[in-house]
Amino acid sequence: MTYVDTSDLSAQMFITVLLLLIIAPLVSLGVLRLFQSRKKSGFMLIISGVVVYTIFQVIMSFTQA
Repeated sequence: MTYVDTSDLSAQMFITVLLLLIIAPLVSLGVLRLFQSRKKSGFMLIISGVVVYTIFQVIMSFTQA
């Protein structure tokens, strides 16, 4: 068994990947729900993705200052 050395991975990169794993599925699932004519559920998922992205941008602006 081999282990991956994550000591060179910055905290910003880790948070970016983690949030992209949340944002992308929310938006794509929202689009799928819109195609299934489930508008309320679809818009809520897309709005959730946008909110998570906004929170991500706020956090990143504080870490770069």
